[in-house]
Amino acid sequence: MSNIDWIILLGTLFTIVAYGTWKTRGAQNMDSYMRGNNEAKWWTVGLSVMATQASAITFMSTPGQAFHDGMGFVQFYFGLPIAMVIICLTFIPIYHKLKVYTAYEFLEQRFDLKTRSLTAGLFLIQRGLGAGITIYAPAIILSTILGWNLNLLNFILGALVIVYTVSGGTKAVNVTQKQQMFIIMTGMFIAFYVILDALPADVSFTKALAIAGAADKLNILDFSFDPDNRYTVWWGLLGGMFLALSYFGTDQSQVQRYLSGKSIRESQLGLIMNGILKVPMQFFILLVGVMVFVFYQFTAAPVFFNPATLEKLKDTEASSAIQRLEANNDSIFTIKNIILAEFNQADDIDKPKLKQAYSDLLTQEKSIRTEVKNLVEVHLPSEESNDKDYVFISFILAYLPKGLIGLLLAVIFSAAMSSTASELNALSTTTTIDIYKRSIYANGDDAHYVKASRWLTVIWGIVAIIFACWGTLFENLIQLVNIIGSIFYGTILGVFLTAFYFKKIKANAVFFAAVFTQIAIIIIFKMDLVSFLLLNVIGCLLVIIIGYLLQISVFKQDKNGASSSV
Repeated sequence: MSNIDWIILLGTLFTIVAYGTWKTRGAQNMDSYMRGNNEAKWWTVGLSVMATQASAITFMSTPGQAFHDGMGFVQFYFGLPIAMVIICLTFIPIYHKLKVYTAYEFLEQRFDLKTRSLTAGLFLIQRGLGAGITIYAPAIILSTILGWNLNLLNFILGALVIVYTVSGGTKAVNVTQKQQMFIIMTGMFIAFYVILDALPADVSFTKALAIAGAADKLNILDFSFDPDNRYTVWWGLLGGMFLALSYFGTDQSQVQRYLSGKSIRESQLGLIMNGILKVPMQFFILLVGVMVFVFYQFTAAPVFFNPATLEKLKDTEASSAIQRLEANNDSIFTIKNIILAEFNQADDIDKPKLKQAYSDLLTQEKSIRTEVKNLVEVHLPSEESNDKDYVFISFILAYLPKGLIGLLLAVIFSAAMSSTASELNALSTTTTIDIYKRSIYANGDDAHYVKASRWLTVIWGIVAIIFACWGTLFENLIQLVNIIGSIFYGTILGVFLTAFYFKKIKANAVFFAAVFTQIAIIIIFKMDLVSFLLLNVIGCLLVIIIGYLLQISVFKQDKNGASSSV
């Protein structure tokens, strides 16, 4: 990286931290620290909701997902707009009516304390893990670039976020996320333009799409019912809707964003904004990844996108095998260029034959990458063998001009800081309100609980940093985040939907239903019986069904749990 890149990157990070700290300086009460005095307008709510979800993982991992598997991942988000409408009509009015600080306060009014504590506890577990991943993801990048110790970087990045989140709470998160989203989207649009500009002069955007289509990277819609196919229209609409319902409706990191809205209408408009823009945004980020794929059809790509691991592999007994595979990869690249040149000039009659030849070469190329991955697993068992998350950062470092590298890294770090700040803010608020204030120390004043929330932000930040130090890549990070959420979200959503729509089910029935369901979901996940997206649906339905059965049998005399105020 050049000096100008470092100046842009460090200047951006410092400005965000300094601005958030300065803008929210001074003494605050609970309402200000945890709900931002309900001052947020709808566009602030909308941008804050989007920034909370759009972590560094989104901008680092999603292009790599598209590079390898194409645009089909966008189907994962098809259920989100439907979920936004349901939340606007049901969740937001109740939360605002009850003037809650957290979503889980509502559950005690509807059921009882143990149900509230259980659901809050499930949130704290899964979101605590998620916060660690959002720190770990950008730390990988700096570790790759600088060769610095990964754990040291986890600490530095976590500490940066802790500083302004502790200082200003919810308001600090809100005021910084607007700037972060501007940096994020500006950087991605510039990256997209640079990629297109880097393609050969005779390869227009239309021809680039044709090449991507020939490689089956533009297969967006899959209407099959194959349970082994993770991303289809049906799983996206059903599983994606349930995941979005739970994430945006019951996850405090999101609920806290729209609880800070000036009114019910402002909060609703903010979520509708997210529902309208989220799918196009993910589509665009995936398209960036597809264009990176097209770029590497005309520029030789490495056989493995994690350069540090590849160099280590060359120092093992696999050195000769790597040289052979790199030579084969170079040969395939040369032949691909000839075929693509013919493909771009061919008429409709010859294109199917050329497309088949091109597809065969891609299959051979994929086989080479799989062989390299296997060599990593054998000779470097402590190294990650999956390189999906390194595709985009590898392209940024190798081919973007000076200055833009710093900007794109600022994009990734801004996203990391925005999502991690929201998570730490939500974790501390939930722990303070649902655990500490409710069950440990109930007689403190506002100053006491604001101070407690600040200390809990630090503690949760440390927990996230520790988990980040133990983190590892999964299939890729974007999937790992969603898998962790899916294990817990279905159960949490089931409790909330029972509270909203099934008034006959009382506290004891829903509590034990939630416990049984969470155990069942963990078993189903460990046995790998269904796509992780379906865990949300199964978990939600199990809570409702088991809760109903328990209510009409074991707890049929139980009258506890109904609330006349809801």
